[in-house]
Amino acid sequence: MARITVVPDDEWEGELAEMYSRVVDRTWGRVDNILGVHSLNPRGMAAHQSLYESAMSGTATLRKVERELIALVVSLTNDCHY
Repeated sequence: MARITVVPDDEWEGELAEMYSRVVDRTWGRVDNILGVHSLNPRGMAAHQSLYESAMSGTATLRKVERELIALVVSLTNDCHY
């Protein structure tokens, strides 16, 4: 099994700690693995989160709920729980 080294949420400092409020799952009080793998590269994490936020923002043609439904169908099709 592959193992990716990450910085545990409670040990984030500096630039990484500044990202915490943007990436923490407020429901569960933790950072999802899909973002946690970026913990050794805060700039990469910021880029990933910015892309996600941009993709999931509502627009004049698609509301946020419609984008969420598309993401759900894609995830289910890809057998991915994210």
